[in-house]
Order: sequence, then structure tokens, then C-alpha cells
Amino acid sequence: MNDHEQRLSEQLNQLRLSFFQEHYQELADQGAREQWNPLQYLTRLVEGESQRRYERHIARRLAAARFPVIKTLEQFNWNWPRKINQAQVQNLFRLAFLKDKASVVFMGGVGLGKSHLGLALGHAACLQGHAVLFTTAIEAVNTLSAAQAQCRLKAELKKFLAPTLLLIDEMGYLPIDKTGADLLFQIISGRYERGSTVITTNQPYKNWPRIFNNDATITSAVLDRLLHHNETILIEGRSYRTKDQVPEA
Repeated sequence: MNDHEQRLSEQLNQLRLSFFQEHYQELADQGAREQWNPLQYLTRLVEGESQRRYERHIARRLAAARFPVIKTLEQFNWNWPRKINQAQVQNLFRLAFLKDKASVVFMGGVGLGKSHLGLALGHAACLQGHAVLFTTAIEAVNTLSAAQAQCRLKAELKKFLAPTLLLIDEMGYLPIDKTGADLLFQIISGRYERGSTVITTNQPYKNWPRIFNNDATITSAVLDRLLHHNETILIEGRSYRTKDQVPEA
């Protein structure tokens, strides 16, 4: 590398133009062979740099979301649930509900793809550049309970309130105590008309008092906020995970 190339490489590094730094010579050679004009050469470099930055941005969003696994809508098996409104689900992936700061609830029995659809929705939001966070209901309660015991509840709660989209998985799968019910309420209340919340649950709304430790006041307050701007996706059928073990009635 001559002095001019060394200086150029250092300047590109300072400007954090990594794609330029790695490919300017290669693309210059290609441009010479194919007789590109200077604008075509510059366009190729800028396109490459832009794509790399987009990919890095998305990678950071996906890492911050803490998805246990990546799921997409294309992977979903529409033929398995006995009942699901496919058009309603597909419309959600336009992500218009994020602008409205609305909530989405996927409701149905176990093994019907609720978590899959919730994760896919979160993944789609990440690809559009939105901040997303995944948690299970129990994980959120345990995290906030520990923070409360250490006198840092406010700071920890902000992590659940800040994202554009919060995905709370498995609401109602395990019992919670009064403290847990109150902490979940603080999340849902704090996000009301400030951000979108997606919830997956195996419990119909009439059973939600059981989720919130049979506290009618908290349950009513949660549903009042959650259902104000809401789409509920009902999924019916038997568990996909047991399709090969349990004969269908």
C-alpha cells in the first residue's frame, strides 16, 4: 500500500466508511473494466455502505429485542389451526397499529402458534427499524420483583416502557401473586397510549381475574387500558406439538 492509499484508508476508517475502505479498489477495478462513469462508481460504493449500515442497524435491533428464536409470518402453518382469521393477522403485519400505539392479543390454546405470530410480528417491526423487546409474563414479574427488592424498580420498569413494541408471551400460563399482578399492571398502564403491546395468552378475557390474583380492580384497570385500542386474534384447534401423539377427536 502506497502513501496515498494508506492516507485514504485511514480517512475512511476515521469516517467509519467500512464498506468504502474494503471495496473501493475492487469496485474501481470493476468500474474500469465495465467503463463506469464516476457517478456510477460512487453510487455502487454508497449503496454498499448504506446496505451494510442497514444490516448492522437491524442486527442491533434484533439483539436488543431478545427474541428466543426468530420466527417469520412466511413460516407460519395456516393449515393447522382449525380457526384463525388469516386476513386479520396479515393486516397486522402492515404495522399500522404501531402508529396508533394499539395493543394486540393472540388468544387460544397451547400449541396453536400464538408465540410464533407474536415473535414474527416483533421481527417484522425490527426490520422496519422499531425498538422491540420480548419477555414472558413471568420473566417480567421476576425481573421487576428483584428490582423492587433492590430499590431500583423505576429504572427497571423503564426498560419495559421504552420500546415501540413490547411482546409479553405466555400471559396466564403460570399463577402470580398480588405483587406480580401489580407489576404487570404497571407495565400495561405505563405503556397505555405510549407504545404498542402484543400479548399471547391461553386465557379468554373472562378468566383474566385468575391471571391477576383474582383482583377485580386490577383486572378491570388492565382490560380497560388494553382493550381501548386493541385487536384480538382468536385461534382455535388442537396443539400442533401433539399432532403426531394425540388422535384428533
